[in-house]
Parts: sequence; C-alpha cells; structure tokens
Amino acid sequence: MQKQVFRQSLLAATIAVLGVLSAPGAALAQDASPAAAQAAKAQTAKPNVVVLATGGTIAGAGASTVNSATYTAAKVPVDKLLAGLPELAQIANVRGEQVFQIASESFTNDNLLTLAKRVSQLAKQSDVDGIVITHGTDTLAETAYFLSLTVHTDKPIAVVGSMRPGTALSADGALNLVNAVSVAGSKDARGKGVFVTMNDEINTARDVNKDINIQTGAFKSQWGPLGMVVEGKNYWFRAPVKRHTMNSEFNIDNIDKLPQVDIVYAYGSVQPTAVNALVDAGAKAIVHAGTGNGSVADRMVKPLQDARGKGVLVVRSSRVPYGFVLRNAEQPDDKYDWVVAHDMRPEKARLLTMLALTKGANTKELQRMFWEY
Repeated sequence: MQKQVFRQSLLAATIAVLGVLSAPGAALAQDASPAAAQAAKAQTAKPNVVVLATGGTIAGAGASTVNSATYTAAKVPVDKLLAGLPELAQIANVRGEQVFQIASESFTNDNLLTLAKRVSQLAKQSDVDGIVITHGTDTLAETAYFLSLTVHTDKPIAVVGSMRPGTALSADGALNLVNAVSVAGSKDARGKGVFVTMNDEINTARDVNKDINIQTGAFKSQWGPLGMVVEGKNYWFRAPVKRHTMNSEFNIDNIDKLPQVDIVYAYGSVQPTAVNALVDAGAKAIVHAGTGNGSVADRMVKPLQDARGKGVLVVRSSRVPYGFVLRNAEQPDDKYDWVVAHDMRPEKARLLTMLALTKGANTKELQRMFWEY
C-alpha cells in the first residue's frame, strides 16, 4: 500500500514538473506565432534583386582563354550570364532583363533615358530590393553618374562590368557580378546612392572613373572608395556627401529628351574649328576639356566668348584626371560668364550640364549645381 501511494506521489510530482517545464515553452510558442514567426522569416528571407543587362565585356567572348583584351563584346544574354553563377541563389532572389545588347562606347542619350526610366520603374516596386546594371566599362562611369542624378530612390543601385570576357583566364566578371548583387541586396547600402562595384571595391558613381584600359583594377576615384566587398560582406569606410538620387532636383520620370552638349578637347596648337562647328550644329553648351587647371589657349578665348554671346553655356573642365578646376584662377570666369566643372571630368560635366539645361539653368544656376553635385 505504501509502495502504491509512493508511486502515485512520484507520478503526480513528475506531471507537475513537466507542466512547469512545458508551460513556458507552450506560452512562448503561442507568443511566437504569427508575429514572431514573420519576424524570423523576414530575417532569413533573401532580398529580391533585378539584373538589367546592357551588354559590354561582362557579356563578351574571346576566341580563346588567353584572349583577355581581344574579344567581341555583348555576346552573352543575361539569362545565360545568370545561369552560369549558381552562387547568386545563395545571396538573393535574382531575375534578369535584357535592356540592350551593345558595347558601351555606342551608348547614346536615348539609351541613357531608356535605362534610367526602367531603373526608376523597378525601384518603385515593393518586390524589388535592389538593382544591378551590367554594362560595358568604356562609358560605365557616365551611366552610373547619370542614374545617380536622375533616379529617385534609396534602394541600392550597383553598376558593374568586367575588364576581361568570361572566356578568359582569370576573368573578373563573375566575382564582380556576385559582389554587385550582394551590395544591391544589402540593407546597409540603402540611401548611399549608385555604386560601381568592381575589383572588390565599392565606389560612388560620382567619383569613380575608368583610369586604366587593360587591367582589372581599372576604376579609380581620386577621393577613394566608399568601401569593399570581401566574401559577400560590405565594409564601409566613408559616405558620399554630394547630392544624389533622393536628394537630386532632377527626376528621370519628367525627362524625355536631353539637349545637345558637346566636348572640345585642348591640346598643343589647338584651333577653334571644333568650337565653331559645334555652335553651328546647335550645341546648347560646350564643355572645354582644358590643359592643367582648365587652361584655355589664347586663340580659343574669343571663340568661346563668341559662343557664350550666342547663348551657348561654356564650362571649363580639365583633361587632367585628378585635382579640380578653380574658378577665376586661370580665366576670369565671372567676367566671361563661364562655369567651372570643379572636380568633374569632361564627360561627366557634360551629363550634369545636359540635365541642368532641361530645367532652363543659367550660368549661376549651373555653377551652383557643380558645387552641389
């Protein structure tokens, strides 16, 4: 009898202990559903990234594996490009669109408008977390800067290319693309604008340029990269301070045409032939890529003054890759009613000038824009 009572007591105690142990778990499980479950799912959910392909070397093919500089660009379609990188599925939900299939040296203003409008459309979609644009390297920095000036979004946009075709030994395109998708899908990249992600570096679109034409470390910024991508993780060291994307006064949704702006390159014994021809051809502004500190040869001053007298805006930039042009330092810009491009290279100064003209900017307004953007 005593044994039976003991067994019953032991059984009751065990049930009580189990009840105590299971109750918090049951309560926790109850609390975790559905809000906590959704939060946990959100933490593990992969971002949705759209890859817009435009062609270029990253979609190129050479005759053999040793052809790293001799190849045909824009040969591989985006679906094949993505299918060759199963690693992307570990980073994000990736889908691709073929916008163009051209070499980037053939990009036109119309191409810029078409691409930027598509990026803007995608950025507005709730099921898109980031956007990658594959692009030929020749004008990649120009396209990236144009996007940073015109697309209003805080979602990351990464423009990426390669210096070697995918058929070459030590091809750089695959890792560049993986890193671009990683950056575009990262929450810590939001609000930082448009990037160029190549050779493990994250550069802001405004500052970066192609400085080498045959090596994988071709893209450089005189002010340094924003950070690096190492094994899928972003390491940030600085942030862009110039106006871009959400803070830009330009909006691609309201721009359907870009005015004619041309570049005149300075060199020893340069003649005003190009300036006169471009003015006669209808140029609304001329960017003068001068020597040194945006220097203008004596025989070029009057033709540029005459151009300004006809209503053509004149922007002094420099063919020197680093440094910046000082206002009124080499030429009396105030007196001539000219603009200086600050640290902007001629090809990027052209883009900002075109956009300024879509808003009817005068010299004073354009100069403000060069300081701010």
